[in-house]
Amino acid sequence: MAIKLVTTAAELRAESARLLLEKRGSSQGLVPTMGALHSGHAALARAAVEQNDVVVASIFVNPLQFGEAADLDRYPRTLEADMALLDAEGVDLVFAPSVEEVYPGGEPLVRVTSGPLGEKWEGASRPGHFDGALTVVAKLLHYGLPGGPAFDGGAAAYRAYFGQKDAQQLALVKRMVSDLNFPVDIVAVPTVRSEEGLALSSRNRFLSEAEQDAALVLSRALRLLESRALAREPLDLDSAVALVESQPLVRLDYFDVVDPGTLEPLAENCQDTPFRGEGLAIIAAKVGPVRLIDNLPLSS
Repeated sequence: MAIKLVTTAAELRAESARLLLEKRGSSQGLVPTMGALHSGHAALARAAVEQNDVVVASIFVNPLQFGEAADLDRYPRTLEADMALLDAEGVDLVFAPSVEEVYPGGEPLVRVTSGPLGEKWEGASRPGHFDGALTVVAKLLHYGLPGGPAFDGGAAAYRAYFGQKDAQQLALVKRMVSDLNFPVDIVAVPTVRSEEGLALSSRNRFLSEAEQDAALVLSRALRLLESRALAREPLDLDSAVALVESQPLVRLDYFDVVDPGTLEPLAENCQDTPFRGEGLAIIAAKVGPVRLIDNLPLSS
């Protein structure tokens, strides 16, 4: 296995500097993950490898993102399989720190606050989740800063890769990077789906066969809105909601069409008026015991 594992920030910085020097590289990519990797994560790694000379993937199950200890304990840890997947994609380094390495003084007293953008949608259902996510992403972005020289002059280019499936997290990370002047470009990678259309997620492994079939209604409802948007028809969101609610194994949390940057609802485009412009259809639901999210960009 050519990929190398490091577990401390000091090792990460030293190894990334060594690789940039060895490869005479001028760019470094970071792929932050919580492990339990699947084809969606492979797509993130692939994009990073295509666009950078050195690529780091982090694997860290962040306790600040879990509301209950049982959920944290339940999250799968599959480091060996994760490293094999990343190695196959050409990733150079895996940074898999302990909780003590990331939070040496215990849970941080000072955190990044997601603000109003993090209080709606997923934030309303999971209070504090995005504060925890942004806090660890901020730390990971610092850890992943290129540590060596750039051979095209100036500092090495720095990019971090996030999946479009977690649309609200992506919007928040972009805003944090902009508002706090992080020296990194955030690259969004399209959602990877199963052949049937289900958005890939580490949580899918907890679905029964019947629940996986039921979960397909989420992507079907999103595609229904997409077809109406492309035809410049009224989206008729109510009928799409009814489609989801007709599936007995699915309990809908929210389903709406929002501005991709602010996540504010585009109510005027959802029911009776022909759709114009750009939007993002977002959905969350419980399928059996598992909470799933999905989204689809809309354009006319």
